[in-house]
Amino acid sequence: MATSCASLRTNIETRIIRKLWIRIIPFIFALFVIAFVDRINIGFAALTMNRELAINSQEYGFLSGIFFWGYFIFEIPSNLVMHKVGARTWIARILISWGIVAMATGFVRNATHLYVARFLLGVAEAGYFPGILLYLTYWFRRSQLAHAVALFLSAIPVANILGAPFSGLILDHIHWLGISSWRWLLVLEGMPAVAGGVLTYWVLPDRPASAKFLTAEERSHLTAELAREEQEKMARHRTTILQTLTHLRVWHLTAIYFTAMVGQYTMTFWMPQLIKAISGKYSNTTIGMLVMIPYVAALASMTLVGRSSDKRLERRYHAAVPIAIGAASFALLGKAPASSVLLSITLWSLTASAINGLMGPFWSLPNEFLTGYSAAAGIAFINCFGNLGGFLGSYGMGAIIKKTGSFRDGLVFAGLSWVISAVLLVALPKRTQPPAEGCDRVI
Repeated sequence: MATSCASLRTNIETRIIRKLWIRIIPFIFALFVIAFVDRINIGFAALTMNRELAINSQEYGFLSGIFFWGYFIFEIPSNLVMHKVGARTWIARILISWGIVAMATGFVRNATHLYVARFLLGVAEAGYFPGILLYLTYWFRRSQLAHAVALFLSAIPVANILGAPFSGLILDHIHWLGISSWRWLLVLEGMPAVAGGVLTYWVLPDRPASAKFLTAEERSHLTAELAREEQEKMARHRTTILQTLTHLRVWHLTAIYFTAMVGQYTMTFWMPQLIKAISGKYSNTTIGMLVMIPYVAALASMTLVGRSSDKRLERRYHAAVPIAIGAASFALLGKAPASSVLLSITLWSLTASAINGLMGPFWSLPNEFLTGYSAAAGIAFINCFGNLGGFLGSYGMGAIIKKTGSFRDGLVFAGLSWVISAVLLVALPKRTQPPAEGCDRVI
């Protein structure tokens, strides 16, 4: 009887997970690729834009980072609205609005206009990333969450793998109507967001209970299991939104994410220019191909680390070890010979693998003690405050380059931020008790 019960549970679980991998993950993955390309393509636009608009390194650091202030201000309200009105409607709104702003950025006339456009892009996109993380908790159990998050977040390296060479090609070859190629870059790469928003409204289900791709039995089983896990968490960690925003562990996770994002966006916004600086003879298309390489390595790292973290139900060290390796890579980049493209790409590959490897385990941690509106608020809080590290990394790098005339100290600064992140990860309390196993579990 026990064997029959276990076999039935395994069969139902296998069917449901297979359907979720096919129906949910690929769609939100594609949407995040679109989102991240729109967020980071300013790094490629800068290869020709900065000269045309007379933007110096410090101004570029500010305009690329000001995106995060718009994100910061509207992140938590946006996530709470999504939890109330439903993922389908709100995510569609976010996509359409940021697509319009992304395309409008291609028509700016000076640095001031660009500051405003980048800020508004952050406002438009606010709530999308934590909203999707919250959305995943509507579908995946705790033991599967790191892998699901890692698959979703693998859109970050994929966005660079696809976007980097495409952006380079646009810069070198698209000069239609006598308009600068960097403007076409921003316009063309903003269009898919609008189309994605319309598609989202029609095809993305809000919750398992409304998922037509699941059978009635599968919907019942998945809903019951997720409700059971939610009740277990509430019994151990019942918190209000206010308590969540003052929870020491939420602030601890925020500090980890803040320091991680300092390095993340130092790499994201500055890598094309730094590679161009040591390989000035290469075309923008070639620079795009070189930038793609580190993210191929990052994609493998993210998948392997996320899978290992779920298998062992361990998060702290699966996040801390990669980021510590990345810190060493940043330090070595600051000391690498200025003419060695091969060494530079190798070290950037380690750096990209580090931050992307951290993502799956890290974003599984809030779900261990937050539920419902508290989860919506907590995830948004961690993301919006943490992402201010992206502003510090981008602006700090620009300011250091302007002051010293060299990027080396900026890379060392980014590496130190990751050392702090690794230490804070190790200092986290151990994971709460694992969910019970047995035939009373539905899936």
